[in-house]
Amino acid sequence: MGEDERFDVVVVGGGNAGFCAAHAAAERGAAVVLLEKAPAAEAGGNSFYTAGAFRFAFDRFADIADLLEPDERHADSVVPDYPESAFEHDMRRITDGRCDPVLTNVLVSRSADTVRWLAGKGVRWRLMYERQAYLSGGKWVFSGGLFVGAVGGGKGLVARHTEAARRAGVVIRYGAEVTALHTSGERGVTYRTADGAEHRIGAGAVVLAAGGFEADPRRRAEHLGPGWERALVRGTPTNTGDVLDLALAAGAASHGDWGSCHSVAWDADASPTGGNRELTNQLTRQSYPIGIVVNVDGQRFVDEGADFRNYTYARYGREILRQPRGLAFQLFDAKTRPLLRAEEYDSQPIAGARADSPEELARLLGIDPAGLRRTVEEFNESIVDAPFDPAVQDGRAARVRPPKSNWALQLDTPPYYGYAVGCGITFTFGGVRVDESARVLDTAGNPIRGLYAAGEMVGGLFSGNYPGGSGLTSGAVFGRLAGAGAAQA
Repeated sequence: MGEDERFDVVVVGGGNAGFCAAHAAAERGAAVVLLEKAPAAEAGGNSFYTAGAFRFAFDRFADIADLLEPDERHADSVVPDYPESAFEHDMRRITDGRCDPVLTNVLVSRSADTVRWLAGKGVRWRLMYERQAYLSGGKWVFSGGLFVGAVGGGKGLVARHTEAARRAGVVIRYGAEVTALHTSGERGVTYRTADGAEHRIGAGAVVLAAGGFEADPRRRAEHLGPGWERALVRGTPTNTGDVLDLALAAGAASHGDWGSCHSVAWDADASPTGGNRELTNQLTRQSYPIGIVVNVDGQRFVDEGADFRNYTYARYGREILRQPRGLAFQLFDAKTRPLLRAEEYDSQPIAGARADSPEELARLLGIDPAGLRRTVEEFNESIVDAPFDPAVQDGRAARVRPPKSNWALQLDTPPYYGYAVGCGITFTFGGVRVDESARVLDTAGNPIRGLYAAGEMVGGLFSGNYPGGSGLTSGAVFGRLAGAGAAQA
């Protein structure tokens, strides 16, 4: 098949990372085409399904206040400083030191400037009161290093990206599935349209931003292990790893932790094959730190209060998958129910129940009543006497096994509420190796000429766990670098 068209830069993937690459290339004068596998009505990659939260470094709240949408609550908000040293520390702490030091430095050092650059492209920012703060002593107290998100969440982020790309003259083609990657001779890609026709595009450079393999049950089982084929796909069904395989076949070096992923507590009745375009991130259940989590036997199996939610939620999905039937139940009572995230726990439909006793709740949800009764009694009797404060690590612990290190409240006030959750897989951590300029490296450590990668396709940043909000930031940082490099290739 001959070359049908030629562009300076081809971007593969239409999520946050791909659009950042397209913006950066276009602003340098490159002719850019962005190929998105999904049809227009299903586009946006995993970015569409997120809450739109970005983790980035800043020395003082005043340094970022001009980025934010006006809100009368700002005057009563406590937003801790989050310098680059704190961001880097969190990356190393949460991954147990398994984050690539070079890539981590790039991510951290370029995070704030990239968020500001996106504001210049039309992305609007806000403090995420409903997700990241609790009202304490008359103040909105933020915690966990994650405070800011795109207005409109993932939907708003993708909409602003799309508008900016079109304004810049980027050609966007939906329903364009890349089937071949050409890295020798005339560089470029071949893609297939819905009618089965194949088209070849020549290019000076190609940016790969087509996600991981999280939506492919076979690849999940192969790389993550048995049982992962049963995980619920919380985002796009198009991230099946095909483009990642094309990159490896072209000589790209594998990098990072292929055996772990970002996975969360997800509504147990959600579709296993792809996210809900209307509810998107509302199907997650992330208020578990103020309740208890049990399995079908009524037994607790994690420390719900080990750390702020932003540092535990991305690894608790796999703990749920390990439980009988791959199910767990988040339990609350009348004291804690008002503290739950309304956009998640008031959404409909929801896999949950309400009852006047723990035993009745157990019967409604399919939990062993006797097992739950023992667990609740032991938990309630073990709690230390310390003030409860959901805005800080309050040290109010339950001395049971496993312990609950913070935010332990007796489950003793009817009515009782329970929510059934499964393992919702977000994205995989293994990918290709890139350098500090987002150039894809071969197995000898040399750049593959004209080939760049960004987003979930970049391996080495996360392992075992993930600081909340750093995925979108990574996609933006390395997407911007990739697009800039590709425009000059």
